[in-house]
Amino acid sequence: MSAERAPKLSVVIPVYNERQTIEEVLRRVDAVGIEKEIIVVDDGSTDGTRELLEHLAEDSPHGFGPAGAGHDHLKIHFQPTNRGKGAALRRGFQEARGDIVIVQDADLEYDPQDYFQLIAPIESGIADVVYGSRFLGGPHRVLFYWHSVANKVLTIVSNMLTNLNLTDVWTCYKAFRRPILQQLVLKEDRFGFEPEVTAKVAALQCRIFEVPISYSGRTYAEGKKIGWKDAVRGLWCVLRYKLAP
Repeated sequence: MSAERAPKLSVVIPVYNERQTIEEVLRRVDAVGIEKEIIVVDDGSTDGTRELLEHLAEDSPHGFGPAGAGHDHLKIHFQPTNRGKGAALRRGFQEARGDIVIVQDADLEYDPQDYFQLIAPIESGIADVVYGSRFLGGPHRVLFYWHSVANKVLTIVSNMLTNLNLTDVWTCYKAFRRPILQQLVLKEDRFGFEPEVTAKVAALQCRIFEVPISYSGRTYAEGKKIGWKDAVRGLWCVLRYKLAP
C-alpha cells in the first residue's frame, strides 16, 4: 500500500483494559487477507494495555506481526483519559482512510474472518452499511438469556422508531462506506454509539444489509463490560436520536 493510495479497509479497534486479549485480536485481524489499515485507539487503559501498545508501536511502526504485515499498517492512538467506546470510535473514524470502515472490539468475541461477508454487499454495490447479526444463524457461545432478551427489546424499539427490520442493533460488527461515516455527526461517548449510529444511518436512508456472523461471548469474569445501565442509556438514545438525529 503506497502512501498515495488508500487501503480497501480500515479496521477501527477501541481498546479499554484488554491487556489479555489485544495482541491476539491484532494477530487475528492482521491474518485476514484483505488490504487494510488497523487503527487502534486506547481509551485510557490502566491495566497495562497502554504500555503494551506503546511497545508494539515502537517495535512495528510500519505494520504488525512477525513478517511486518506486508502492506498492512498498524496505527495506534492514545486517549488521555477514559471517555468510552463511542469517543474512541470517533477518534478512529477521523483517522480512517479506507474505502470501507469496520468496527472491531478488542476482546475475542468476534471473528475477523467474518470481514469477507461483512464487506461483500458494499463491494457489490448494493449496500452502504452492513450489520453483522449474532441472531441470523451463525455459531455462537450460549450465554446470558436476559442479555438476549434486553437486546431484542432494544432492537424492536429501535426498529419501531427507525422503520428498519434489523435483528441485532447492538452488534459490534458494523461496516460502513467511509463517505457515509463522514456525513454523520456522532455524539455518544459510550455504548450509546450503537443506537445513535443506527438512527442516523436510517435518517440518511442508507442501504442497510445484515449478514450472519459467529459470536463467542464472554462472561463478566472474563472481562465483559456492558451492563444494565448501558441498556437504560441505550433506550434513551433510541428515543433521543429519533426525535433529534
